Amino acid sequence: MSEDLHDLYQAIILDHNKRPRNYGPLPSATHHAEGYNPLCGDQIEVFLEIQDEAVVAIRFESASCAICKASASMMTESIAGKRLQVIESISAEADRILKTDTKVDIEAVGEMAALAGVRQFPARIKCAMLPWKTYQAAIEGRAKVEER
Repeated sequence: MSEDLHDLYQAIILDHNKRPRNYGPLPSATHHAEGYNPLCGDQIEVFLEIQDEAVVAIRFESASCAICKASASMMTESIAGKRLQVIESISAEADRILKTDTKVDIEAVGEMAALAGVRQFPARIKCAMLPWKTYQAAIEGRAKVEER
């Protein structure tokens, strides 16, 4: 990864950490799950309002590292207003970005491309995955997920 691209990815992560989008409770939530990573201490809650197979609202709260919070913020922006079937492919793309060493098309995935920078720190991939796994637990009706 070029130095310029690394700097851009770092700036996006820092921005989402300092100014997380869709942060806070969601009183109208129809689905909710809590995620926890006992190895690093990250904790996250994901709140969803789902109507007609679409996420009409999503919010989160966390006591977590910058990578986890930024990933959650990017997740909420990328899936809000989308149909559950479309979100499956977005979630799969996030998984691919984090776990494979393939080129990421920033034009296609937007700020989520910044997650590729996390691959340089393998121990932190679980931090970035925790919000996505917590979202999936909420969709499946599981109250909790533990990432190890």
